[in-house]
Amino acid sequence: MSTARVLIVEDDPDLRRLLRQGLEEEGYGVEAARGGADALERAELHPPDLLVVDIGLPDTDGRDLAQALRTRGLTAPLLFLTARDAPADRISGFTAGGDDYVTKPFEFAELVARLGALSRRSRSSPAVVGDLRLDPMAHEAQAGTKCVALTPTEFRLLGAMTCRPAEVVRRRELVATAWPDGAIVHDNTLDVYIARLRRKMGSLPTEVSIETVHGVGYKLQ
Repeated sequence: MSTARVLIVEDDPDLRRLLRQGLEEEGYGVEAARGGADALERAELHPPDLLVVDIGLPDTDGRDLAQALRTRGLTAPLLFLTARDAPADRISGFTAGGDDYVTKPFEFAELVARLGALSRRSRSSPAVVGDLRLDPMAHEAQAGTKCVALTPTEFRLLGAMTCRPAEVVRRRELVATAWPDGAIVHDNTLDVYIARLRRKMGSLPTEVSIETVHGVGYKLQ
């Protein structure tokens, strides 16, 4: 039996109810959210110990939500629920700040076992970069009282780096996170998007910047 607090983010009311009931029977304290906005509010008020997040949410992509939660300092292990099991989907989920995934349909016992394993090896350092925050519903980057609009691709590139502050994120990882599997991404396409991000971040009152690690990738400092 566990005493950890779990936040479930799932828009299907039947699945949300079953997950809540099952996890409560396992001893977890459970809160449930219908979408990204609800999840952000609940996580801010009562930071959970674990998260179960559906990727296909009605108001945002679950991976974008994960990135936003990480920029808010939430280090709780996160398990994605997904209907897709392609390698590219799994890689993009991990790069977005996820720790594990379960493919629908799934056995509830497997989900419980995976949550238990995640709880035992939970993160210890916050994924926060200065005062930079992400809003996954509006696709905005925020600092202080100002915000700047991002395209979905820009949002995911910035999110991938904010999930791993001061760590180099390799070019191939950024491409896998920001573009769909099979997309033709030329060598300079990533650099063009990074240049756009730098210009947009320059309009925000933040000292956070994107640093180039030549021949490898990029990182936030």
